[in-house]
Amino acid sequence: MKTILFGLALLTTVGCSAGEQKTKEPWEPLFNGKDLSGWTQKGGKAEFQVKDGMVVGTTVHHTPNSFICTDKDYGDFILELDYKVDPSMNSGIQIRSHSTAVYQNGRVHGYQVEIDPSDRAWSAGIYEEAQRGWLVPLTDNPTAGHAFKQNDWNHYRIEAIGDTIKTWINGVAASNLIDDKSPNGFIALQVHQIGDKDSAGRQIMWKNVRIITKDVAKYSTATTAKPTYTKNTLTAEEAKNGWKLLWDGKTTNGWKGAKLDHFPDKGWTIDNGELIVNAADGKESADGGDIITDDQYGDFELRVDFKLTKGANSGVKYYVDPELNKGSGSAIGLEYQILDDENHPDAKLGAQPGSRTVCSLYDMIRANPDKPINPVGEWNTAYIVSKNNHVEHWLNGVKVLEYERGSKEFERLVKESKYKVWPNFGLAKRGYILLQDHGNKVYFRNIKIKALN
Repeated sequence: MKTILFGLALLTTVGCSAGEQKTKEPWEPLFNGKDLSGWTQKGGKAEFQVKDGMVVGTTVHHTPNSFICTDKDYGDFILELDYKVDPSMNSGIQIRSHSTAVYQNGRVHGYQVEIDPSDRAWSAGIYEEAQRGWLVPLTDNPTAGHAFKQNDWNHYRIEAIGDTIKTWINGVAASNLIDDKSPNGFIALQVHQIGDKDSAGRQIMWKNVRIITKDVAKYSTATTAKPTYTKNTLTAEEAKNGWKLLWDGKTTNGWKGAKLDHFPDKGWTIDNGELIVNAADGKESADGGDIITDDQYGDFELRVDFKLTKGANSGVKYYVDPELNKGSGSAIGLEYQILDDENHPDAKLGAQPGSRTVCSLYDMIRANPDKPINPVGEWNTAYIVSKNNHVEHWLNGVKVLEYERGSKEFERLVKESKYKVWPNFGLAKRGYILLQDHGNKVYFRNIKIKALN
């Protein structure tokens, strides 16, 4: 009996402590229940109103996705809210999101915690609006999918702490995403666009919107949701659409020295899922040397994350022919330049003014100077697409240049560049992908390709 009483006393004490802890959580209202002070509408023209202490979003025709967005940005936080959605609607809560003039004319983009009343039932899954698409579909978590309550109020808890985003729907663990692409941004409530045949006037309502921004880790909750990692892993959307990993994040498999039959014995390091070309003396291909893929590619889409160190120079080359320039120096191919424009002298050089700045087609075409480059020490995403001789360079989701291989303009640029000594430069139907060793420390990860032929 004494043991039982002690157990009950202990349980009561723990319960009281938990309750006391709960009351001490430093919640702040994110919506004042009276008006939309501190919020600004972006995107489309759906209606957002305040009624009876709720934000009410109403669908309208002929407008894109609409968002009511916090004026403030948030990094680490815990967010809770309640919502009730018309069964015919799709919606979501944007977190760590952005709207900039250079990105699709201000289109809202970033992580979205899905609101999905359809039979698919992926509410509280994580989608990336206007970027990578589905990051955490609830395909493998039907328990969370079934937790959604149709024609009733639902409760979300969203924790964004460091590189981890966790979600719960009505107390059921849904998503556990580990991804460091966007460390901060605004929070927004979405009214999805509707088709011409859909009825306008459907509504979604939100209330009890509150947030913790102080000592956030202290109030974090353990989750049973399986973690989803994005580093050196294909997202659900990429796997569905035919993308392949070019680097596994762990080994040298699939790569070799541009002028070797094996991976270089020095000059390159693999650490924490990052492929690193080490600093030497800044000379081109003089240490470990460039590395190329085992396979060649014709038409393709390529994504590579890169991170610069101060004053660094490197590049991603494509349609590379290692039989050219077999002596010293880098292998020859079309190059997506990687450079610290602020601190490397190459930024002021080039056959065409500015054609050696970051993202440019090296020595031939300057990238748009308004490109959205993240500073030294932060990750950037290069995207290159080549299809039917039409080539585009993108940076962080923004197209920065395009050209036609083999056109008269292309031929002129080649003749005026350092590549004029190489017959038929840039015209190969197939070639290798190359990461350049220019003697400066540069980091790579998430190297992915989609072969188009």
